[in-house]
Amino acid sequence: MRRTVLEKFPAGDPRGSWHAEEYARHRRDEGLAAEVVMDLESDAFLVVVPQQQTEHAW
Repeated sequence: MRRTVLEKFPAGDPRGSWHAEEYARHRRDEGLAAEVVMDLESDAFLVVVPQQQTEHAW
C-alpha cells in the first residue's frame, strides 16, 4: 500500500508521539484517514494517509 506523508515529528520529543497523534486526530476530524506510523530509519513519527489511486481514462 502506498501512503502520502502529511507531517513528520521527531521521536526524541519528550512527549513522544503526542504531537503526531494530535495532528492525525485533527486531520481525521477533517475527513482524512490519517494515521501515525513510526519510521525507524529517520527515528520519527509520520502522519500518513493512503495514497489515492488515479483513475485511467480508457
